[in-house]
Amino acid sequence: MSYRGRFAPSPTGLLHAGSLVAAVGSWLCARHAGGQWLVRMEDIDPPREVAGSAAAILAALPRFGLMADGPVIQQSSRIAAYDAAFEQLRRADLVFPCWCSRSELAGVSGIHRDGHCLASADPSRPPAWRIRVPDEEIAFVDALQGPQKQSLREEVGDFVIRRVEGFYSYQLACVVDDAWQGVTEVVRGSDLLDSTPRQIWLQHCLGLPTPRYLHLPLVLDSQGRKLSKSERALEVDPIDPLPSLRRALSFLGLTPDENASDPSALLDAALAQFDPRHLTQCSDHRAA
Repeated sequence: MSYRGRFAPSPTGLLHAGSLVAAVGSWLCARHAGGQWLVRMEDIDPPREVAGSAAAILAALPRFGLMADGPVIQQSSRIAAYDAAFEQLRRADLVFPCWCSRSELAGVSGIHRDGHCLASADPSRPPAWRIRVPDEEIAFVDALQGPQKQSLREEVGDFVIRRVEGFYSYQLACVVDDAWQGVTEVVRGSDLLDSTPRQIWLQHCLGLPTPRYLHLPLVLDSQGRKLSKSERALEVDPIDPLPSLRRALSFLGLTPDENASDPSALLDAALAQFDPRHLTQCSDHRAA
C-alpha cells in the first residue's frame, strides 16, 4: 500500500501553534513519501466542542497551504461504523458494561482491572462499556521516540470504549477510521503516545492493521505546559499565515525560506530539505 497519512483535529477550539506543528509535520511526511495526506474532523464528543471551531479549522488549513487529498471525513457521520465495531467486540465477549464511578476507582489508583467491577449493576441508569485488556506488554517502535512498551493491565486497565452518554471513545473511533481510510503512518503529537498501546490492542481485537507511528514533540506554553485550546493558547492567524508557518517549520528542525511570499512556496521549499530522520533534532519547545 502506498503511503497515506492524516491530520485529525478535534473541534474544541481554533487552530493553535501545537496543532499547526502536527498538521505540518504530518503533511511533510506524506509529501516526502510521495503519498496522500487526509484530514479527518474528530467531532464525536459534543460536550467538548466549541461552536464554529470545526469550520474555522477547516477554513484555516488551506490558508497555510495545507490541502487535503480528498474530502474531509467527519466522525459524526461514521457512527454506524463504530456501532458495527462495538458489536463485533461484544459478540466476542471482549467488552462489558460498567457502572463504576471515578470516586470508586480512586481507591485502586483509578485503574479498572480484570473485568472486575467495584459497583453493582444498576438497571436504572446506562452503563459505560469497557474492553478487557491482557496481562501483557504491548510493544511497538515509534519512528521518532524509539521502542515503546506498556502493560495495559498495570498502567491503563480495562478502558472505556463507549461512554455513559452513548458517545464512542476517541480510541475506538480513531482505530476504526485509520483502518477504513487506509492510513499507513500516524504522525501526531507525543501527548498521544500513551494512547498507542490501547489502539494497537483494539486493532488486534478487531482484526485491523496496525499503521506505523511517529509522535512529534510538543509545543509548550511559557510555563512548560502543553498548549491548551481551552485556554486559547497561541492561536495562529490564518489571515497572516507566514509567521506562524515559519515558526512551525523551525520547530520541526527546518530552515524556513525567508524569501517565500506565500504558504505554498514556503512549504515547497521546506519539503525540498525535509527528511523525517532530521526530526530527531527537534524537542519539546516552549513558546514565548
